[in-house]
Amino acid sequence: MTDTKQKVREFYDEIGWQQEDDGYYQNARYEDLRPVSREYIHKTRLRVMSGLIPTGRFILDAGSGPVQYEEYKVYSQGYKKRICLDISIQALREARERIGEHGLFVVGDLANLPFKQESFDGVVSMHAIHHLALTEHPRAYSEIHRVLANGRTAAIVNGWHEPFLSRLAEPLIGLMRKLSGRAEKKKKEWLTEEDATGTFVQKMTPEWLKREIGSKMKIEIKPWRSMSTRILRWFVRPFGGKVLLKFVFWLEGIFPKFFAENGQYPLIVIKK
Repeated sequence: MTDTKQKVREFYDEIGWQQEDDGYYQNARYEDLRPVSREYIHKTRLRVMSGLIPTGRFILDAGSGPVQYEEYKVYSQGYKKRICLDISIQALREARERIGEHGLFVVGDLANLPFKQESFDGVVSMHAIHHLALTEHPRAYSEIHRVLANGRTAAIVNGWHEPFLSRLAEPLIGLMRKLSGRAEKKKKEWLTEEDATGTFVQKMTPEWLKREIGSKMKIEIKPWRSMSTRILRWFVRPFGGKVLLKFVFWLEGIFPKFFAENGQYPLIVIKK
């Protein structure tokens, strides 16, 4: 586990949180940054607020990275201080540049938080816990629960392992690759690359989450974003794509349980 964490730290210090010439972080290759998807991506990022009590003294950003996107700043706007914890020193340097005196910055381990019990009025964690080995995920959730004050909430976004909608899409993507002459993967510009590679990740299933975490604390599973970056890049085209994504966002709100458990990214809310 220590070796895995060291590799994650090295990746983000040396690669993931380095800015490219176009101003994006290298890690942005995991996001669909095309204009056609921009409104949908923006609205899903703001869904985190539905899992947070919007005001308080201290909010913990567990695995903060550089507080990468503008919407991420919104999560702490009603709090006195945002405490950014990350295993990557480079991430924290970038976070300091982005949020300045509003933040306090701590190098630390998600599974061993260096804070007292009930220290925070809110916790947010974006795409971070899945960088731990699955055996350490329960410890990370337990630590977030421990440092959260009574009566408060934490909002956690991570990805499911092979969710239903992705399994449904894969045969179609395979067919589309063949029809477009892209059966063999080629080096592509990262903004359009559907198979970005990077560092260590282990994801969970809804059944695992309910069994291993839901049995120990009160959680709610809500939809954050049902469509993976891979699906977005293959199926959402410039013509008609914005209308399609408006419809998808509407469906996620109408059928939250289905999309929360069968789409790519859930919003997991811990209530203490």
